[in-house]
Amino acid sequence: MTRSLADWLSYLEQLHPVSIDMGLERARQVLQRLNLGRLAPRVITVTGTNGKGSTCAFLASLLRSAGLRVGVYSSPHMLRYNERVLLADGEASDEQLCEAFAAVEAARGDISLTYFEMGTLAAFWLFERAALDAVVLEVGLGGRLDAVNLVDADLAVVTSIGIDHVEWLGDSRDSVAVEKAGIFRAGRPALCGDPQPPASLLARAAQIGCTLYLRGTDFDLDEQAQAWSWRGRDADGRPLALHDLALLDLPQDNAALALQAYALLGLPWRAAALAQALQDTRIAGRLERRSIDWQGRRLSLLLDVGHNPHAAVYLAGRLARRAPRGRRLAVFGLLADKDLHGVLAPLHGLIADWAVAPLPTPRSRTADELQTALAALGARVTAWPSLAQALETQCAQAGEDDEILVFGSFYSVAEALAWLQSRS
Repeated sequence: MTRSLADWLSYLEQLHPVSIDMGLERARQVLQRLNLGRLAPRVITVTGTNGKGSTCAFLASLLRSAGLRVGVYSSPHMLRYNERVLLADGEASDEQLCEAFAAVEAARGDISLTYFEMGTLAAFWLFERAALDAVVLEVGLGGRLDAVNLVDADLAVVTSIGIDHVEWLGDSRDSVAVEKAGIFRAGRPALCGDPQPPASLLARAAQIGCTLYLRGTDFDLDEQAQAWSWRGRDADGRPLALHDLALLDLPQDNAALALQAYALLGLPWRAAALAQALQDTRIAGRLERRSIDWQGRRLSLLLDVGHNPHAAVYLAGRLARRAPRGRRLAVFGLLADKDLHGVLAPLHGLIADWAVAPLPTPRSRTADELQTALAALGARVTAWPSLAQALETQCAQAGEDDEILVFGSFYSVAEALAWLQSRS
Protein backbone atom coordinates (compact mmCIF):
# COMPACT_ATOMS: atom_id res chain seq x y z
CA MET A 1 0.00 0.00 0.00
CA THR A 2 1.27 3.47 -0.93
CA ARG A 3 0.95 5.89 1.96
CA SER A 4 0.47 9.63 1.58
CA LEU A 5 2.47 11.98 3.80
CA ALA A 6 -0.61 12.48 5.99
CA ASP A 7 -0.91 8.68 6.30
CA TRP A 8 2.74 8.40 7.31
CA LEU A 9 2.50 11.12 9.93
CA SER A 10 -0.62 9.55 11.44
CA TYR A 11 1.19 6.20 11.51
CA LEU A 12 4.29 7.69 13.17
CA GLU A 13 2.20 9.21 15.95
CA GLN A 14 1.02 5.72 16.95
CA LEU A 15 4.30 3.88 16.48
CA HIS A 16 5.80 4.31 19.97
CA PRO A 17 4.02 4.15 23.35
CA VAL A 18 5.29 7.59 24.43
CA SER A 19 6.03 10.73 22.42
CA ILE A 20 9.37 11.43 24.15
CA ASP A 21 11.71 8.56 25.01
CA MET A 22 15.18 9.88 25.73
CA GLY A 23 18.03 7.64 24.60
CA LEU A 24 20.02 6.86 21.48
CA GLU A 25 20.35 3.10 21.36
CA ARG A 26 17.18 2.24 19.42
CA ALA A 27 17.71 4.97 16.82
CA ARG A 28 21.42 4.13 16.58
CA GLN A 29 20.62 0.53 15.64
CA VAL A 30 18.32 1.71 12.85
CA LEU A 31 20.90 4.25 11.68
CA GLN A 32 23.43 1.45 11.33
CA ARG A 33 20.95 -0.65 9.37
CA LEU A 34 20.39 2.28 6.99
CA ASN A 35 24.14 2.22 6.32
CA LEU A 36 24.35 6.00 6.04
CA GLY A 37 27.71 7.66 5.54
CA ARG A 38 28.49 11.33 6.15
CA LEU A 39 25.49 13.56 5.66
CA ALA A 40 27.66 16.31 4.13
CA PRO A 41 31.28 17.54 4.22
CA ARG A 42 30.28 20.02 6.97
CA VAL A 43 27.78 19.19 9.73
CA ILE A 44 26.81 21.73 12.41
CA THR A 45 24.60 20.77 15.35
CA VAL A 46 22.75 23.49 17.28
CA THR A 47 21.18 23.18 20.73
CA GLY A 48 20.06 25.62 23.42
CA THR A 49 17.11 26.63 25.55
CA ASN A 50 16.16 29.52 23.25
CA GLY A 51 17.41 30.76 19.90
CA LYS A 52 18.03 27.46 18.12
CA GLY A 53 15.71 28.19 15.22
CA SER A 54 17.01 31.66 14.43
CA THR A 55 20.64 30.58 14.87
CA CYS A 56 20.09 27.74 12.40
CA ALA A 57 18.39 30.12 9.97
CA PHE A 58 21.19 32.68 10.20
CA LEU A 59 23.85 30.01 9.78
CA ALA A 60 22.11 28.50 6.75
CA SER A 61 21.87 31.95 5.15
CA LEU A 62 25.57 32.61 5.74
CA LEU A 63 26.52 29.25 4.25
CA ARG A 64 24.34 29.85 1.20
CA SER A 65 26.01 33.25 0.72
CA ALA A 66 29.26 31.32 0.16
CA GLY A 67 27.59 29.35 -2.63
CA LEU A 68 27.07 26.15 -0.61
CA ARG A 69 24.19 23.72 -1.02
CA VAL A 70 22.71 23.59 2.47
CA GLY A 71 20.30 21.26 4.26
CA VAL A 72 18.52 22.19 7.51
CA TYR A 73 16.64 19.96 9.94
CA SER A 74 14.47 21.73 12.52
CA SER A 75 11.37 21.25 14.63
CA PRO A 76 8.56 21.72 15.27
CA HIS A 77 6.80 22.85 12.11
CA MET A 78 4.10 25.49 11.82
CA LEU A 79 1.75 24.42 9.04
CA ARG A 80 3.43 21.63 7.05
CA TYR A 81 5.73 18.83 8.15
CA ASN A 82 7.84 19.60 5.06
CA GLU A 83 9.11 22.73 6.86
CA ARG A 84 11.27 20.49 9.06
CA VAL A 85 13.51 19.28 6.22
CA LEU A 86 15.05 21.89 3.95
CA LEU A 87 17.16 20.68 1.06
CA ALA A 88 19.26 22.87 -1.21
CA ASP A 89 16.28 23.62 -3.44
CA GLY A 90 13.70 24.20 -0.70
CA GLU A 91 11.41 22.13 1.49
CA ALA A 92 11.47 18.36 1.02
CA SER A 93 8.48 17.31 -1.07
CA ASP A 94 5.75 14.96 0.10
CA GLU A 95 7.14 12.31 -2.24
CA GLN A 96 10.69 12.66 -0.89
CA LEU A 97 9.50 12.42 2.71
CA CYS A 98 7.33 9.39 1.98
CA GLU A 99 10.27 7.64 0.32
CA ALA A 100 12.49 8.43 3.30
CA PHE A 101 9.92 7.21 5.83
CA ALA A 102 9.54 3.99 3.86
CA ALA A 103 13.32 3.46 3.93
CA VAL A 104 13.46 3.97 7.71
CA GLU A 105 10.42 1.75 8.23
CA ALA A 106 12.04 -1.07 6.24
CA ALA A 107 15.27 -0.72 8.24
CA ARG A 108 13.78 -0.58 11.73
CA GLY A 109 12.19 -4.04 11.69
CA ASP A 110 10.82 -4.65 15.19
CA ILE A 111 12.63 -1.66 16.76
CA SER A 112 10.14 0.89 18.07
CA LEU A 113 10.92 4.55 17.28
CA THR A 114 9.26 7.78 18.35
CA TYR A 115 7.76 10.26 15.88
CA PHE A 116 10.82 12.50 16.28
CA GLU A 117 13.30 9.64 15.86
CA MET A 118 11.62 8.46 12.67
CA GLY A 119 11.62 12.01 11.34
CA THR A 120 15.26 12.57 12.23
CA LEU A 121 16.45 9.38 10.52
CA ALA A 122 14.31 10.19 7.47
CA ALA A 123 15.96 13.62 7.28
CA PHE A 124 19.41 12.03 7.51
CA TRP A 125 18.49 9.64 4.69
CA LEU A 126 17.42 12.56 2.48
CA PHE A 127 20.47 14.67 3.30
CA GLU A 128 22.91 11.94 2.31
CA ARG A 129 21.23 11.62 -1.09
CA ALA A 130 21.02 15.35 -1.81
CA ALA A 131 24.73 16.00 -2.50
CA LEU A 132 24.83 18.84 0.02
CA ASP A 133 27.88 20.88 1.02
CA ALA A 134 26.68 21.52 4.57
CA VAL A 135 23.94 20.38 6.94
CA VAL A 136 22.60 22.31 9.95
CA LEU A 137 20.86 20.14 12.56
CA GLU A 138 18.63 21.58 15.28
CA VAL A 139 18.38 19.49 18.45
CA GLY A 140 14.81 18.72 19.45
CA LEU A 141 15.24 18.37 23.22
CA GLY A 142 18.39 18.61 25.34
CA GLY A 143 21.31 17.36 23.32
CA ARG A 144 23.08 14.37 24.82
CA LEU A 145 20.20 11.93 24.30
CA ASP A 146 18.50 13.61 21.33
CA ALA A 147 18.37 11.63 18.07
CA VAL A 148 20.18 14.45 16.25
CA ASN A 149 23.22 13.62 18.41
CA LEU A 150 23.66 10.33 16.56
CA VAL A 151 25.73 12.32 14.08
CA ASP A 152 29.24 13.50 14.98
CA ALA A 153 29.10 17.17 14.08
CA ASP A 154 32.13 19.10 12.86
CA LEU A 155 30.96 22.08 14.91
CA ALA A 156 28.69 22.15 17.97
CA VAL A 157 26.72 25.28 18.88
CA VAL A 158 24.95 26.06 22.18
CA THR A 159 22.76 29.16 21.95
CA SER A 160 21.61 29.75 25.53
CA ILE A 161 21.13 27.81 28.75
CA GLY A 162 17.98 28.24 30.81
CA ILE A 163 15.69 26.01 32.83
CA ASP A 164 13.07 24.30 30.69
CA HIS A 165 11.81 20.72 30.22
CA VAL A 166 12.68 20.08 33.89
CA GLU A 167 11.37 16.50 33.84
CA TRP A 168 14.01 15.53 31.27
CA LEU A 169 16.85 18.01 31.72
CA GLY A 170 16.86 18.72 35.46
CA ASP A 171 16.00 21.80 37.48
CA SER A 172 19.29 23.72 37.43
CA ARG A 173 21.32 25.49 34.75
CA ASP A 174 24.22 23.15 35.54
CA SER A 175 22.15 20.04 34.84
CA VAL A 176 20.75 21.56 31.64
CA ALA A 177 24.27 22.51 30.52
CA VAL A 178 25.47 18.92 30.96
CA GLU A 179 22.74 17.77 28.56
CA LYS A 180 23.52 20.53 26.05
CA ALA A 181 27.26 19.76 26.19
CA GLY A 182 26.45 16.22 25.13
CA ILE A 183 26.73 17.38 21.50
CA PHE A 184 30.42 18.30 21.97
CA ARG A 185 33.01 16.06 20.35
CA ALA A 186 36.65 15.56 21.28
CA GLY A 187 39.05 17.54 19.11
CA ARG A 188 36.28 19.48 17.38
CA PRO A 189 35.31 23.09 18.07
CA ALA A 190 32.21 24.18 19.96
CA LEU A 191 30.62 27.57 20.64
CA CYS A 192 28.44 28.94 23.40
CA GLY A 193 26.41 32.12 23.00
CA ASP A 194 25.29 32.30 26.64
CA PRO A 195 27.03 35.29 28.32
CA GLN A 196 27.28 33.31 31.58
CA PRO A 197 27.80 29.63 30.71
CA PRO A 198 27.51 27.27 33.69
CA ALA A 199 30.72 25.72 35.02
CA SER A 200 29.49 22.26 34.04
CA LEU A 201 29.55 23.25 30.34
CA LEU A 202 33.13 24.50 30.58
CA ALA A 203 34.16 21.40 32.52
CA ARG A 204 32.71 19.06 29.89
CA ALA A 205 34.58 20.82 27.08
CA ALA A 206 37.86 20.61 29.02
CA GLN A 207 37.25 16.99 29.96
CA ILE A 208 36.89 15.75 26.38
CA GLY A 209 39.44 18.09 24.78
CA CYS A 210 37.02 20.29 22.89
CA THR A 211 38.02 23.86 22.00
CA LEU A 212 35.18 26.07 23.27
CA TYR A 213 34.61 29.55 21.83
CA LEU A 214 32.78 31.82 24.26
CA ARG A 215 30.80 35.00 23.84
CA GLY A 216 32.57 37.91 25.52
CA THR A 217 35.94 36.20 25.19
CA ASP A 218 36.32 34.89 21.66
CA PHE A 219 33.49 36.77 19.98
CA ASP A 220 30.96 39.44 20.86
CA LEU A 221 28.63 42.09 19.49
CA ASP A 222 28.13 45.78 20.17
CA GLU A 223 24.62 47.13 19.69
CA GLN A 224 23.95 50.80 19.00
CA ALA A 225 20.66 52.62 18.42
CA GLN A 226 20.80 52.35 14.62
CA ALA A 227 23.40 49.65 13.90
CA TRP A 228 25.49 46.91 15.44
CA SER A 229 28.97 45.47 15.02
CA TRP A 230 30.60 42.09 15.54
CA ARG A 231 34.05 40.85 16.41
CA GLY A 232 35.39 37.30 16.47
CA ARG A 233 38.18 35.15 15.15
CA ASP A 234 38.79 32.40 12.66
CA ALA A 235 39.98 28.87 13.36
CA ASP A 236 43.62 30.02 13.32
CA GLY A 237 42.95 32.72 15.91
CA ARG A 238 43.10 35.65 13.50
CA PRO A 239 40.73 38.51 14.40
CA LEU A 240 37.71 39.23 12.24
CA ALA A 241 35.17 42.04 12.45
CA LEU A 242 32.05 43.44 10.79
CA HIS A 243 30.96 47.03 11.38
CA ASP A 244 27.83 49.12 10.82
CA LEU A 245 25.54 46.15 10.35
CA ALA A 246 21.85 46.92 9.83
CA LEU A 247 19.58 46.13 12.78
CA LEU A 248 17.74 42.83 12.42
CA ASP A 249 14.23 41.66 13.23
CA LEU A 250 15.59 38.38 14.59
CA PRO A 251 17.84 38.34 17.69
CA GLN A 252 21.24 39.84 16.94
CA ASP A 253 22.76 37.70 19.72
CA ASN A 254 22.00 34.66 17.57
CA ALA A 255 23.30 36.35 14.43
CA ALA A 256 26.59 36.98 16.27
CA LEU A 257 26.77 33.33 17.28
CA ALA A 258 26.10 32.19 13.71
CA LEU A 259 28.82 34.52 12.41
CA GLN A 260 31.36 32.97 14.76
CA ALA A 261 30.30 29.49 13.70
CA TYR A 262 30.72 30.46 10.06
CA ALA A 263 34.14 31.97 10.82
CA LEU A 264 35.41 28.59 12.08
CA LEU A 265 34.52 26.71 8.88
CA GLY A 266 37.31 28.10 6.68
CA LEU A 267 34.93 29.60 4.11
CA PRO A 268 35.33 32.88 2.18
CA TRP A 269 34.93 35.98 4.35
CA ARG A 270 33.10 38.52 2.22
CA ALA A 271 31.77 41.23 4.51
CA ALA A 272 29.07 42.62 2.21
CA ALA A 273 27.69 39.17 1.35
CA LEU A 274 27.62 38.11 5.00
CA ALA A 275 25.87 41.31 6.08
CA GLN A 276 23.26 40.87 3.35
CA ALA A 277 22.73 37.21 4.28
CA LEU A 278 21.92 38.21 7.86
CA GLN A 279 19.58 40.95 6.68
CA ASP A 280 17.72 38.54 4.39
CA THR A 281 17.16 35.86 7.07
CA ARG A 282 13.53 35.23 7.96
CA ILE A 283 11.88 32.55 10.05
CA ALA A 284 8.18 31.94 10.55
CA GLY A 285 6.84 32.88 13.95
CA ARG A 286 9.90 34.65 15.33
CA LEU A 287 9.07 38.34 15.72
CA GLU A 288 7.20 37.97 12.44
CA ARG A 289 5.15 40.95 11.34
CA ARG A 290 1.98 40.49 9.31
CA SER A 291 -0.83 42.79 8.27
CA ILE A 292 -4.45 41.99 7.55
CA ASP A 293 -7.46 43.79 6.11
CA TRP A 294 -10.27 43.57 8.64
CA GLN A 295 -13.64 45.23 8.09
CA GLY A 296 -12.07 48.11 6.18
CA ARG A 297 -9.12 48.54 8.52
CA ARG A 298 -5.48 47.57 7.99
CA LEU A 299 -4.37 45.81 11.17
CA SER A 300 -0.83 44.96 12.34
CA LEU A 301 0.04 41.57 13.84
CA LEU A 302 3.24 40.44 15.52
CA LEU A 303 3.75 36.67 15.87
CA ASP A 304 6.28 35.15 18.26
CA VAL A 305 6.71 31.56 19.45
CA GLY A 306 8.35 32.61 22.74
CA HIS A 307 7.13 30.24 25.45
CA ASN A 308 9.44 30.47 28.49
CA PRO A 309 10.76 33.23 30.79
CA HIS A 310 14.02 33.74 28.87
CA ALA A 311 12.11 34.25 25.61
CA ALA A 312 9.58 36.49 27.36
CA VAL A 313 12.32 38.79 28.68
CA TYR A 314 13.76 39.12 25.17
CA LEU A 315 10.33 39.74 23.67
CA ALA A 316 9.58 42.39 26.32
CA GLY A 317 12.79 44.21 25.43
CA ARG A 318 11.86 44.27 21.76
CA LEU A 319 8.32 45.44 22.51
CA ALA A 320 9.56 48.23 24.77
CA ARG A 321 11.83 49.54 22.02
CA ARG A 322 9.08 49.58 19.37
CA ALA A 323 5.79 50.70 20.86
CA PRO A 324 2.77 51.07 18.56
CA ARG A 325 1.10 54.46 18.17
CA GLY A 326 -2.01 52.97 19.75
CA ARG A 327 -2.55 50.02 22.07
CA ARG A 328 -0.94 46.60 22.14
CA LEU A 329 -3.44 43.74 22.33
CA ALA A 330 -2.40 40.14 23.06
CA VAL A 331 -3.61 36.72 22.00
CA PHE A 332 -2.04 34.18 24.33
CA GLY A 333 -1.92 30.44 25.01
CA LEU A 334 0.63 28.36 26.92
CA LEU A 335 1.50 24.71 27.49
CA ALA A 336 0.94 23.28 30.96
CA ASP A 337 4.63 22.48 31.54
CA LYS A 338 5.73 26.09 30.98
CA ASP A 339 6.34 28.69 33.69
CA LEU A 340 3.20 30.83 33.41
CA HIS A 341 4.19 33.51 35.91
CA GLY A 342 7.74 33.63 34.54
CA VAL A 343 6.34 34.35 31.08
CA LEU A 344 3.79 36.93 32.22
CA ALA A 345 6.02 38.90 34.60
CA PRO A 346 8.10 40.80 32.00
CA LEU A 347 5.20 41.30 29.58
CA HIS A 348 1.95 42.12 31.34
CA GLY A 349 2.79 45.81 31.80
CA LEU A 350 3.39 46.23 28.06
CA ILE A 351 -0.02 44.94 26.97
CA ALA A 352 -3.31 46.81 27.30
CA ASP A 353 -5.71 43.94 26.70
CA TRP A 354 -5.42 40.13 26.70
CA ALA A 355 -7.49 37.46 24.96
CA VAL A 356 -6.52 33.99 26.19
CA ALA A 357 -7.45 30.54 24.94
CA PRO A 358 -6.39 26.91 25.23
CA LEU A 359 -3.95 25.52 22.69
CA PRO A 360 -5.12 22.68 20.41
CA THR A 361 -3.35 19.98 22.42
CA PRO A 362 -4.07 18.04 25.62
CA ARG A 363 -0.84 19.54 27.02
CA SER A 364 -2.35 23.04 27.11
CA ARG A 365 -3.12 25.20 30.10
CA THR A 366 -6.83 26.02 30.31
CA ALA A 367 -8.17 29.46 29.44
CA ASP A 368 -9.42 29.75 33.03
CA GLU A 369 -5.88 29.25 34.38
CA LEU A 370 -4.51 31.94 32.09
CA GLN A 371 -7.34 34.35 32.86
CA THR A 372 -6.96 33.87 36.63
CA ALA A 373 -3.20 34.48 36.53
CA LEU A 374 -3.56 37.66 34.46
CA ALA A 375 -6.46 38.98 36.53
CA ALA A 376 -4.29 38.59 39.63
CA LEU A 377 -1.78 40.92 37.94
CA GLY A 378 -4.48 43.50 37.33
CA ALA A 379 -4.63 42.87 33.58
CA ARG A 380 -7.69 43.36 31.42
CA VAL A 381 -8.38 39.84 30.13
CA THR A 382 -11.08 37.73 28.50
CA ALA A 383 -11.08 33.98 27.91
CA TRP A 384 -12.15 32.24 24.70
CA PRO A 385 -12.67 28.62 23.62
CA SER A 386 -10.07 28.79 20.81
CA LEU A 387 -7.12 30.86 19.59
CA ALA A 388 -9.04 31.73 16.42
CA GLN A 389 -11.91 33.22 18.43
CA ALA A 390 -9.46 35.11 20.64
CA LEU A 391 -7.72 36.52 17.57
CA GLU A 392 -10.98 37.52 15.91
CA THR A 393 -12.01 39.29 19.13
CA GLN A 394 -8.83 41.35 19.16
CA CYS A 395 -9.15 42.15 15.46
CA ALA A 396 -12.70 43.36 16.07
CA GLN A 397 -11.60 45.90 18.67
CA ALA A 398 -8.23 46.90 17.18
CA GLY A 399 -7.63 50.15 15.33
CA GLU A 400 -5.06 50.80 12.65
CA ASP A 401 -2.67 52.31 15.21
CA ASP A 402 -2.88 49.24 17.45
CA GLU A 403 -0.75 46.09 17.36
CA ILE A 404 -1.97 42.54 18.01
CA LEU A 405 0.67 40.28 19.56
CA VAL A 406 0.13 36.52 19.18
CA PHE A 407 2.54 34.50 21.34
CA GLY A 408 3.12 31.82 23.97
CA SER A 409 3.75 28.71 21.90
CA PHE A 410 4.42 27.25 18.49
CA TYR A 411 0.78 26.16 18.69
CA SER A 412 -0.37 29.77 19.16
CA VAL A 413 1.50 30.98 16.12
CA ALA A 414 0.56 27.97 14.01
CA GLU A 415 -3.12 28.58 14.78
CA ALA A 416 -2.75 32.23 13.83
CA LEU A 417 -0.95 31.38 10.57
CA ALA A 418 -3.61 28.81 9.68
CA TRP A 419 -6.30 31.40 10.40
CA LEU A 420 -4.54 33.98 8.24
CA GLN A 421 -4.11 31.41 5.46
CA SER A 422 -7.81 30.54 5.56
CA ARG A 423 -8.70 34.22 5.15
CA SER A 424 -6.45 34.64 2.13
